[in-house]
Amino acid sequence: MVPREQAEEAIVADSNGKEEEVGVMGVSAGEHGADDHHGGGGKFSMKNLLWHGGSVWDAWFSCASNQVAQVLLTLPYSFSQLGMLSGVLLQLFYGFMGSWTAYLISVLYVEYRSRKEKEGVSFKNHVIQWFEVLDGLLGPYWKAAGLAFNCTFLLFGSVIQLIACASNIYYINDRLDKRTWTYIFGACCATTVFIPSFHNYRIWSFLGLGMTTYTAWYLAIAALLNGQAEGITHTGPTKLVLYFTGATNILYTFGGHAVTV
Repeated sequence: MVPREQAEEAIVADSNGKEEEVGVMGVSAGEHGADDHHGGGGKFSMKNLLWHGGSVWDAWFSCASNQVAQVLLTLPYSFSQLGMLSGVLLQLFYGFMGSWTAYLISVLYVEYRSRKEKEGVSFKNHVIQWFEVLDGLLGPYWKAAGLAFNCTFLLFGSVIQLIACASNIYYINDRLDKRTWTYIFGACCATTVFIPSFHNYRIWSFLGLGMTTYTAWYLAIAALLNGQAEGITHTGPTKLVLYFTGATNILYTFGGHAVTV
């Protein structure tokens, strides 16, 4: 168990007696700390509001915008594949396991950072990666395995996300085929390489949360106004493959996303 003092190192008092928030991932206010908190001499700055991040709030904004949006539209379909009873039980089970995994990963991050800081390593302008934690706590072989897993997960995850985006937009506008929409979304997503660091991801988090909120309210209001179509029957899973497809989606939602948290 990590001592309490190590966890409290995430709050560092500056020279003015105010507290500067430092993320567990090793992200601090950095060189822009004074501008972020004071907005350039007390003046409101839209650039600082939308561009400079690195706080605890930004961590939660990023998690919410990345995780909630892509699952919001798929959970009802997963429940229809699983059945209501299995859907609720698996959601609770995977949610508990995902939360426990997130807790363990957070403890390992703090443990790794505390060890390195005792050795004089500074994380002021460095974001700790998961494979670095494996290297520091378990050795180079685990680092290689973690790095290979991360690259593979990101590669296939990116392809799946692009295909999913193209499929969704195709239902809205079928003037272009799905492959063309995939190319368009791929080009748009490629522009994120111009974001300097995780500090500057705040504007994308705001956009993701805004669009997710709009979509959720749109679905809720449309369901209330239109109601259920006639002749609809509610049944359990009709095929075994559909059952495990829905279970896998919920597992991906509450299990794999724990790494991001």
